[in-house]
Amino acid sequence: MVSGTATTTVTQADPEVARRAWPRWLALGVALVAVAAVSAFWTDGGARLLLGALGLFGAVRGAVLVAGPGRDELDGRVRSVGIGTAVAGVAALAVAAVPGALAGWVLLVVAPLALLAGSLVLLSRGAVARRGGIVALVWAALVTLLLVGTGIGADWERAREGATSVAAILVAVFGVVLVTGSAGLRAAAARPVPPKPQPAGCAGCACAGGGCGVLS
Repeated sequence: MVSGTATTTVTQADPEVARRAWPRWLALGVALVAVAAVSAFWTDGGARLLLGALGLFGAVRGAVLVAGPGRDELDGRVRSVGIGTAVAGVAALAVAAVPGALAGWVLLVVAPLALLAGSLVLLSRGAVARRGGIVALVWAALVTLLLVGTGIGADWERAREGATSVAAILVAVFGVVLVTGSAGLRAAAARPVPPKPQPAGCAGCACAGGGCGVLS
């Protein structure tokens, strides 16, 4: 459902923008899927790898939002989102650099919250997205109960491993969405660039010769 929405949206992108963006989307999506796969099976360092990859993505994305081209035209909300994303990314990188179980504890808190946040975002969209938001909200509640129940009933190490697996699945889904979106962007890039609008009354006959044939 989410990947289909992403594909529909990006196929309407400007061809020039799509031509520059689709290779980056494809590379990032494949990288995220690979990181998620390794993290899911690497018991000792999977949580740190996953958190480090997410931190790097957040730090770079936040920096692009704040310091990218046209930053003076960004409104306060976008700038605040960029700063918050960059700070969260740097914090995640710092946690990932610490040996031990700290990254697992962070994912134990972040994974259910990420599901909850995603469900709330979907619930605020259209009718189709709201149905997906309801499903995500149910999953968020079930995952939270499962992780807390595992920690209380068994041990918190198993709960941290479960949170790492949940986070890996979320990252893999995001990577698949990016790969699917890159296909839509590539299709948009293949479309011919629409001609630039001409002034009223212009027949396009003399512009190429250095002047306009329309009398003022």
